[in-house]
Amino acid sequence: MRTLQLAVVGLLAMGCVGHAAETPGASTINAAGIADTDMKAFSDAMDRSMARMHEGMAAAKPTGDPDRDFAAMMIPHHQGAVEMAEIQLRFGRDERLRRLAQGIIVEQRQEIAVMQRILDEKPAAPGQAAGPSAPAHGHHDHKDMKP
Repeated sequence: MRTLQLAVVGLLAMGCVGHAAETPGASTINAAGIADTDMKAFSDAMDRSMARMHEGMAAAKPTGDPDRDFAAMMIPHHQGAVEMAEIQLRFGRDERLRRLAQGIIVEQRQEIAVMQRILDEKPAAPGQAAGPSAPAHGHHDHKDMKP
């Protein structure tokens, strides 16, 4: 009798889980224990962050000054790293990666400040674009980079 009760409870539970997965707006849990809706939000946020980073880097047109061009391209790159680390803190669960993300935020912001000061101290030559909102990066695509 006890076995029959357990079987009925198990079937009912499976029916509820199956029904929840079919209900519009309901979320399922993936193998990592993350709700599909959260995973979609994570992926969308990362995609937006990477797109902004690539746009900022591509906007950095060469000035003929390697120092200026480096800083102009690296600032949006670092800003992208900060945004992605913030996204990790919002969605991630692994404490090691959360600590790493916190460190990335602090260090990359400090490096952005250094590069911005250098750009501010080193004006662009006449006819050259100034700062990270100017200068073309496009010599490689970061999507192809491996971690």
